[in-house]
Amino acid sequence: MNKDLTKVRNIGISAHIDSGKTTLTERILYYTNRIHAIHEVRGKDGVGAKMDSMELEKERGITIQSAATFCSWKDIDINIIDTPGHVDFTVEVERALRVLDGAILVLCSVGGVQSQSITVNRQMTRYRVPRIAFVNKCDRTGANPERVTRQLREKLNLNAHMLQLPIGLEGDLVGMVDLVKMQAIYFDGDNGEKMRYEAIPATMAEEAEEKRQALLEEVSMFSEELMEAVLEGGDIDPALIYDAVRKGTINLEFTPVFVGSAYKNKGIQLLLDAVEAYLPCPTDVENTALDLKNNEAEFKVTNNPADPLVMLAFKLEDGRYGQLTYVRTYQGQVRKGDTIYNSRTGKKVKIGRLVRMHADEMEEIEECGSGDIVALFGIDCASGDTFTNDQISCSMSSMHIPEPVISLAVIPVDNKAQINMSKALNRFTKEDPTFKTFVDHETGETIISGMGELHLEVYIERMKREYKAEVEVGAPQVAYRETITGRADFNYTHKKQTGGSGQFGRVAGYIEPLEEGEYEFVDKIVGGVIPREFIPSCDKGFQKSVEKGSLCGAAITSVRCVINDGAFHAVDSSDIAFQLAAIGAFKEAYMKAKPVILEPIMKVAVEGPSEFQGAVMGSINQRRGMIIGSMEEGNYTVVEAEVPLSEMFGYSTTLRSLTQGKAEFTMEFATFKPVPKGVSEELVKKYQEEKKNG
Repeated sequence: MNKDLTKVRNIGISAHIDSGKTTLTERILYYTNRIHAIHEVRGKDGVGAKMDSMELEKERGITIQSAATFCSWKDIDINIIDTPGHVDFTVEVERALRVLDGAILVLCSVGGVQSQSITVNRQMTRYRVPRIAFVNKCDRTGANPERVTRQLREKLNLNAHMLQLPIGLEGDLVGMVDLVKMQAIYFDGDNGEKMRYEAIPATMAEEAEEKRQALLEEVSMFSEELMEAVLEGGDIDPALIYDAVRKGTINLEFTPVFVGSAYKNKGIQLLLDAVEAYLPCPTDVENTALDLKNNEAEFKVTNNPADPLVMLAFKLEDGRYGQLTYVRTYQGQVRKGDTIYNSRTGKKVKIGRLVRMHADEMEEIEECGSGDIVALFGIDCASGDTFTNDQISCSMSSMHIPEPVISLAVIPVDNKAQINMSKALNRFTKEDPTFKTFVDHETGETIISGMGELHLEVYIERMKREYKAEVEVGAPQVAYRETITGRADFNYTHKKQTGGSGQFGRVAGYIEPLEEGEYEFVDKIVGGVIPREFIPSCDKGFQKSVEKGSLCGAAITSVRCVINDGAFHAVDSSDIAFQLAAIGAFKEAYMKAKPVILEPIMKVAVEGPSEFQGAVMGSINQRRGMIIGSMEEGNYTVVEAEVPLSEMFGYSTTLRSLTQGKAEFTMEFATFKPVPKGVSEELVKKYQEEKKNG
């Protein structure tokens, strides 16, 4: 099975909420003959979009889980992952980008570059994913693709240029001018499937010529041949332009911009041509893995089917038929019935079923090779595991997983609900690394934590629907942290003498704030005053101490624990004695190190009509928010602010009533900052009372 990898594209479709990602994917599937009828996202026909297969997704009209599908355009195989736009489901975007070679950044021609577009772009940059931009919804009132292209340059620092001009805008959008081939293209037929090529309308000829010259000047930087052809004048071979744009795009130095309307079936076929022409194939992208047999030395993954297998599990789903594991093959090949090895656990597993996914349907396949994105059945593994064959042992670098910032207590109503809830939580935590669950030892309650209210809301709703687990939900809790602001010394002796051998350990040193990171342990012991075998015990004791601070019971972060002196007893010193000595030492120093409580601060962007700007700013100020800036786009205003998460509960209801339902907001975690004195006192008091009553 030696297929031509230059004919494969692994792409993702990402964007801000409601820019039309899922509608666009739906149209792509229609034009590549994967589906034979078009359904809308908020399906009036009761079918809903193919890619939103979850009941909840159809109801809310949003994408929650990234869906994978496969289609062919001309002679190219395209694996597509449609990712969610909501920041609460950010891990879905992260893991999709981790395994993709290229992406389409979808923007709304009216909304332009919005807060989530900025986040998605940052994620693409983190994984060095080449992208093309598609300005969708050019049929809407107020559409302005030129302004959106300008915003791509100003807000995202992308070298973005339009390769097409729309012919007519808003209700008059009929087609577009291709600036590479210098021709006009119209879309006829019921669903725009018939493309008609004509001369550029006389009214647009001058503008098209100007824009083409500007485009050629820009992309000729990526190709000497093109530069020569431009300088010589005369006709330029479009192939030269394609090559130059492709080179710039793959090197992340250029972002081609395309226009259209997915809903009105205009411009999608040209976007597919652009995926073929400008986005990288698996061999254009350099991927690395760490060789576990050779001190984690980095090596390049080859894409060669004859080399040993390297395959990454990037997403898990617990379906009706057991666990479904989405994998991307980087080199080597796999056949049904092969045995593969999990590099993390060292376990070997046999591949029973190999399938190619099409949203929630699947197609059985016999084998897969480099560059393929497929799914395996019934394999027990975690998200981010690397699979190999017995010839090598390596690990692909894993994904960036953000820490949860909000938690809720969930209480099952009866025993049956308890069993079903456990099943649901077991599945959700396996599938989604940003969704965590634990039992609070003091209250006995089950706590779930995640990235935001919507994130937890969706999981609670899924528990009820998919698992029939009736649960009651406690009030949302913010994930506070504690930290120290100064240095404090400790010198603590733990001794206990009871019948038989006692316990003895003395540790001395200091704790101080840590600039970067959560926790660091530094061993400065010389002369064996604490024997080597007890040093890890001290570390363990400090680690236990930072799990819970004494101000409000939150985890302690950004602290460095240094030991530089101590003492031991030949008989009475033990692992446990030094652990307890470290715990005592930390307690002794903690209150002297001026501890403070930190709270999660969210980056909030509120978009709405300008007439409500004053009311919106007022509502943010009332919530201890700090306004960073506001921008006006026509009669629309975007207010950006940093607001403590604890003040954001119920904000959507407030915002709706303030703006007659015309404004919307998005928020994502920004940083941790100290809480004001009044709030701090309240939290300490509440914690003390709970301890007293608990």
